[in-house]
Amino acid sequence: MVTATNVDATAVNTIGWLSAADWTIVVPVYQRQYRWDIGGCEQLLSDIRAVADLDDRQMHFIGSILSSASGEGSDAELVLIDGQQRTTTLMLLVAALHHTVREADPDLADQLQRVLVHSHDATRTKLRPHRAWASVFERVVLDLPLAAGEHRDSRFDDNYAFFRSQISLEEAPHIWRGLQKLEHVAITLGAGANAQQIFESLNSTGEPLRDHELIHNYVLMGLNHSEQREIEADYWQAIEQNTGDSIAEFWRQYLVMRTGREVTVVGGRGVYDAFRHEFPRLDFDGLLHHADEWRELSRVYRILLRPKEAPDAEITRHLAYLGTFGTGMYPLVMRAYRDFELGSIGRDELIDTLEMVQSLLVRRAVVGTGVDRLVARLCRAREEGAGALVSAISRITPSDERIAVALKYSELPHAAYVLGRIAGVDGAGGLDVEHIFPLAPGDGWSGDGVREWASYTDDEQNSHRALANTIGNLTILEEDLALRAFDRSFPEKRALYARSSVAATAELAELPSWGTAAIADRSAQLTGRFVEVWKRPGGPAIDDDGLTPILDAVRRRGWPPGWHREWSYVEYCGEHWEVPDVKYLFNRVFKRLWADSREAVVAYSARRGGPVYTAQSWNGQWDRLDDEHSLYMGWDSSYMLSAVQGVLEEAGLAPEVFVKYSYIGNAM
Repeated sequence: MVTATNVDATAVNTIGWLSAADWTIVVPVYQRQYRWDIGGCEQLLSDIRAVADLDDRQMHFIGSILSSASGEGSDAELVLIDGQQRTTTLMLLVAALHHTVREADPDLADQLQRVLVHSHDATRTKLRPHRAWASVFERVVLDLPLAAGEHRDSRFDDNYAFFRSQISLEEAPHIWRGLQKLEHVAITLGAGANAQQIFESLNSTGEPLRDHELIHNYVLMGLNHSEQREIEADYWQAIEQNTGDSIAEFWRQYLVMRTGREVTVVGGRGVYDAFRHEFPRLDFDGLLHHADEWRELSRVYRILLRPKEAPDAEITRHLAYLGTFGTGMYPLVMRAYRDFELGSIGRDELIDTLEMVQSLLVRRAVVGTGVDRLVARLCRAREEGAGALVSAISRITPSDERIAVALKYSELPHAAYVLGRIAGVDGAGGLDVEHIFPLAPGDGWSGDGVREWASYTDDEQNSHRALANTIGNLTILEEDLALRAFDRSFPEKRALYARSSVAATAELAELPSWGTAAIADRSAQLTGRFVEVWKRPGGPAIDDDGLTPILDAVRRRGWPPGWHREWSYVEYCGEHWEVPDVKYLFNRVFKRLWADSREAVVAYSARRGGPVYTAQSWNGQWDRLDDEHSLYMGWDSSYMLSAVQGVLEEAGLAPEVFVKYSYIGNAM
């Protein structure tokens, strides 16, 4: 055997590795700042609880930790090259555990302390972050009080507070058992090793696994070989065949459909993280049930992608229409189609749903309003019943009046789809969108056969150009006729229009001339047909002013320095609140519900381990609710937003709370 001389790689027990040695683990100056958020901590704690429940043979592998050694004795250091995020988070968890048990269980506290500090100096933490953050980390781990009037926000504080809030004194031994079952590969470099080359080899070799590949591995990982083969052959291969290159998007849209919440993709892992959160445990019997649903929904997804495979011609037609707008509404349509297959809804209700979705999409496209983050709220509404879905779609569908203004002056989106359906020739081949007044007329173009384009005034020319892409100046024409009509004057085009089999186009041959007045008249005529084809569902129009339901609110990233207004305002159960950011909203919602719906706050906080406590058990930012209860304010913004959404759901008020993002918030 040939032995490596500059690299020592050993599989070790993580807690034993941290406890045994008395070196200082140093984070070098070139390392990035500590970035784990509460979501990552929640997953780590979930993994530790899970492995604690298993027998002694089952361990949990957390990857590799790459370091280089230097110095000897009390000056010995282990410089972290890769692994500082995991190591720091584990230290914060151990610190929270230590501070929980130090009064009640001195023996366990002593074991935990050996992980955190040097045996010869209990004031020195074994982990020493970058010097810019070292004092903050040490204050948290050693539980040192803040100076009077000092307030500090850091990821160290946030994550420590989360761990502290989640671990009770009774659960502490269980968490300690799980911690002791963590393993990693400790890679220590000798003096002759190239640290950067090894780091790059560990982190950049090959393509990273994509979301759907991670889901695949996660589903199969805990099964024996026979079970893996069954799931693979009977379910997973069918899912892959049905979805093809769209498999990653299928999983994202499936999770939106199932949860009624948008799936935020951050760093390429959002879908996988959402999947693990939705399916934290997958025993084989439960997996068979879920896999059957996945397979059937993947088959539905295939039909949405390939509408001709639908067994009903009318449904095929509407699914093809839907494809005009992309796949954004597939979570809603996928569930509706599957319910139709199962007999839960009839054919007419499915078609009505497809019609309503088209009306929503085309109307919002016409007025220039986006459709991002709409489908999750519609999925939630549909779960409440058909009436709730109609109401939800109605609320965000622009009115006939807004449509009329937009069609008169704005470029027509999805022109072939719109004009084809209005003319009743949708789906017919060999048709082009024709500009009656050409986009770039030559000097000899004429609208009446008398005046040429070159003689039009600048104002007249500008007025024509402004209306060139509006609905009034567009029609559908056979390809061969469209080629011959291209750039010709209107009197010449009339003869060609008269030969068209499209009635709406043939009618143009009866007009004596073409100009801005004719465009306006035709725009009004086609607008009347438009609002009949794409009816607005529900009752009177509601202008929601671009409000976002609180359950669909997301924490925007990248706020510019000095900008402190995330939202313009918040609508809370009919009240208008001036709320600049999530921290302010977190405080106000919990205080308001403490007065109006205390039982909901207590129930939510008990289930999630916070953020309301009967004692201010650790240093940090607190706000008193009453003489016996305090609200901890030292969370990261993502946790705060999630808590606001959760407690409002608990109180049954989430459908009545909306946020209005600031202008710059929408830009982010």
